[in-house]
Amino acid sequence: MICEEFDARTKANLEVALARACERLGSNGVYHQARSYVAGKLLDCAHRGQLSLSALTEAGLAAATELNKAVAAERMPRI
Repeated sequence: MICEEFDARTKANLEVALARACERLGSNGVYHQARSYVAGKLLDCAHRGQLSLSALTEAGLAAATELNKAVAAERMPRI
């Protein structure tokens, strides 16, 4: 469980990084799924020992960018 896994500072960093990444997601019909995906990427980062706010924010923004590109690719007309 996350509450027992990380200290208070790391949990706060995870929350801030998730909020920053979700700002980049915009709104779409799968927002909850997208937020869960980003949260998973943040946890992966934290489990690798990258606990700083900057490292977590970078991981979260990368995940959000990846999702936005995937959504944009699906909306592009096929030629």
